[in-house]
Amino acid sequence: MNELRAIVDDIQRLIAGREERGKVATYIPELAAVDPAQFGIAVTTVDGRQYAAGEADVPFSIQSVSKVFTLTLALGMAGDRLWNRVGKEPSGTPFNSIVQLEREQGKPRNPFINAGAIVVADTLLANHQPKETIGEIVQFARFLATDESIVIDQKVARSEQETGFRNFALAQFMRGFGKLDHPAEQVLGVYFHHCALAMSCRQLSRAGLFLAAGGRNPMTGRTVVSGDRARRINALMLMCGHYDGSGDFAYRVGLPGKSGVGGGILVVAPGRASIAVWSPGLNENGNSLLGSQALEMLAQRTGWSIFGP
Repeated sequence: MNELRAIVDDIQRLIAGREERGKVATYIPELAAVDPAQFGIAVTTVDGRQYAAGEADVPFSIQSVSKVFTLTLALGMAGDRLWNRVGKEPSGTPFNSIVQLEREQGKPRNPFINAGAIVVADTLLANHQPKETIGEIVQFARFLATDESIVIDQKVARSEQETGFRNFALAQFMRGFGKLDHPAEQVLGVYFHHCALAMSCRQLSRAGLFLAAGGRNPMTGRTVVSGDRARRINALMLMCGHYDGSGDFAYRVGLPGKSGVGGGILVVAPGRASIAVWSPGLNENGNSLLGSQALEMLAQRTGWSIFGP
């Protein structure tokens, strides 16, 4: 394990020297103000050891990475009936595109694009008030990370609420097709708040560990999902976790992952580890530029790619 410690430290050192750092998301004002010079990485192995470097303890807005956790909750609530409402295929279009919804009668391609995650939020709202649903999502993140300090960044949530016009359009469009059961304002209240979850790389890495360990959290010994469901969530992350950059990420890194426009990426090395990286500057597909490069280095040096060393 000293070798893994050395790999993580070396990746942090190499990334610190990179001049091109991407561009922060500007369409959410609170994210536009984040310093792009930051980089953090944390690797938590299935035996509970953690190796971190850089700004691994700085909380950041995990944004769409939270969709992994809401999908897990929704599958626990609805089971495979969820797939009647949202698909399991890559989109090949930007994460906030409305084009496919028009062509496919309001059914989103997968649960990780914005429209799909809005449907997942609608599923979670069943028989609940929005505040209760948001509370359950926060508690689930705390449970996964074994950390009660995790909270929602209210400034980010408010910023999204005030500027999320495209998401309002997506929700109302799906409502028009009869694909949402609750008013768009309620559904988006849940969606904006779970995207505003603030977590550090250390916390996020621990929260994703159940997906690396066959559905069980090895730090607590508690089962989160079945092994079969963990494999299927991982499959969706591999195919759809980086929007229309998912194929390139699979080609370069070869691990299931989910990115967010806050600059975070959660990656799963099945049977080995959960990895979280964060660097706010994004590439043209809306994924962390330096985070993606760091994960490519990690996969190459560890041989953890699911496609072989």
